[in-house]
Amino acid sequence: MADIRREESIASSGLTTSALAHADEVEQQDSADNLVREERADERAERNVTANSSRNDNPDERTALFSPEETNSLRGQWDSIQVGFVDEPRQAVERADQLVAGAMKRLAEGFAAERSRLEGQWDRGDSVSTEELRLALRRYRAFFGRLLSV
Repeated sequence: MADIRREESIASSGLTTSALAHADEVEQQDSADNLVREERADERAERNVTANSSRNDNPDERTALFSPEETNSLRGQWDSIQVGFVDEPRQAVERADQLVAGAMKRLAEGFAAERSRLEGQWDRGDSVSTEELRLALRRYRAFFGRLLSV
């Protein structure tokens, strides 16, 4: 109903088809800009929650799950996906799904590799230092804490 009123209003205003198309493009861009702003606000809020919880909890909880290079690459890919939402929303969501699935797979592979390394040392009869075990447990605790806070 609102679209009909809008079309009637536009028709009575004498706007051309190209002006209407431009108005739709501007509206889509505004929608994408709002999406980006909301995402950044969510990221800021998450950082604030994380910063506050890390000040109140054990500082070990902020163990990095990805290397800085991987993190930057993932953020760059996400930014590209988000910008592409304006022109191809469906494709952007499909790419987002692939990116998240890939990041989760990479994370699982990292934990599996660490577990295999520790198990390999145990199987050979090598002693694993308490420090190595403490670091492994800390990574698991950090990851588990993040899963529960999402």
